[in-house]
Amino acid sequence: MKLYNTLSKKIEEFVPHEKNEVKMYTCGPTVYHYAHIGNLRTYIFEDILEKSLNYLGYNVKRVMNITDVGHLQSDSDTGEDKMLLGAKRENKTVYEIADFYTNEFFSDIKKLNIKKPEIISKASENIEEYIKIIQKLLDNNFAYKSGNNIYFDISKAKDYYKLSGKNEEDLIIGAREDVTHDEFKRNPFDFALWFTKSKFENQEMKWNSPFGVGYPGWHIECSGIAIKYLGEYLDIHCGGIDNIFPHHSNEIAQSEAYLGHKWCNFWIHGEHLNDKSGKMSKSNGEFLTISLLEKKGYNPLSYRFMCLQSHYRNQLVFSYDSLNLASISYDKLKNKIKSLKTNEDLLNKELVEKYIQNFKETLMDDLNTSNALTVLFEVIKNPNLNDYSKLYLVNNFDKVLSLDLINEEKSIDKDLLNKINMLIEKRNVAKKEKNYELADKIREELLKMNVSIKDTREGTIFEII
Repeated sequence: MKLYNTLSKKIEEFVPHEKNEVKMYTCGPTVYHYAHIGNLRTYIFEDILEKSLNYLGYNVKRVMNITDVGHLQSDSDTGEDKMLLGAKRENKTVYEIADFYTNEFFSDIKKLNIKKPEIISKASENIEEYIKIIQKLLDNNFAYKSGNNIYFDISKAKDYYKLSGKNEEDLIIGAREDVTHDEFKRNPFDFALWFTKSKFENQEMKWNSPFGVGYPGWHIECSGIAIKYLGEYLDIHCGGIDNIFPHHSNEIAQSEAYLGHKWCNFWIHGEHLNDKSGKMSKSNGEFLTISLLEKKGYNPLSYRFMCLQSHYRNQLVFSYDSLNLASISYDKLKNKIKSLKTNEDLLNKELVEKYIQNFKETLMDDLNTSNALTVLFEVIKNPNLNDYSKLYLVNNFDKVLSLDLINEEKSIDKDLLNKINMLIEKRNVAKKEKNYELADKIREELLKMNVSIKDTREGTIFEII
């Protein structure tokens, strides 16, 4: 398998430390708000990576953190703690905010058929691990105390800018909006390992430590959790490209200073999902979440399908027009598969093996999901394959694609079916009379019944979700 390694800036053959055993860490959400669909694009690509590795015969042990403390508004240790902002916004405790948005995140990834990592650990549950690492960094002179906070001294790090390809001259104060001066730092790019009340007195989450009562910085959390659960050698670390600097650069610096050797071989990053105005964010325009797409009548898997049509390292521009096209294509694919006969027949063994190999090659080519979908469409169209062989291959490919291409039909109560059809007919009449307000209300009523509808040339179709 070949993957693009951000560390070397080239595509390399993937070789794990231990044969067929892969230790993989993926940065998890900061649970102060809903995840927007740009965030979720990263989790889709990471899911494809994990499932591809499993499909190709590797055993993957994957760990993900949940950030519920320490992530400030700026990745450069300035601004308020995002969790505290969420608590103020909703007049709740930080713990209530963390629990609510963690559950919402899990709900979103379930809708997108994203597999939960084997190990998920909250940042707030690993304080002792961070204290152990920070103490060793202090003892070995990689860190220093200033203003009662503990900072990592980047001048002591070996090749601090090797992951990002940046240099200090490029990052002078004022060159980027998110870099501001912290008076306690020796160097503006030193980063916090531990905050005390000298930083924020109103922090709700805080713990005793040898450095004073306080809480960990964001960057130390990922290193601590990864080392605790995966050991001293990591095969793959993933995230979005906005994590490359400073977050992942800081992880490398502190982890390798603590361990005394190279920590992770492959750093793999997914590109942004943009809207027409630029990078998608929680503060830009309409806050695009999976729940919002559902309210507008879209199946979340149409969005997953849309993401798979593009390479994870290419920027993807979101628009409802592009989602509509993906949704139509996805529905057509599902309908073609549904029309295949399920009567058992002999497998076209030679062709089946050829297509499985073709599919594997697309995954081994730096997760080329667009070409993987092309192989799937070739299978559906091939007149030399019987339906049984086609269904076998579709089911095989869907172990990675996870698009629910072969679903067992959900049984529908007769009375419920009559009610659904009555509401759809009522909505059709409302649309004909241009009563769009009533039509939208009926759509919302159906959604509350877990019924998703879609208008097609052949009429309105529905799906139980």
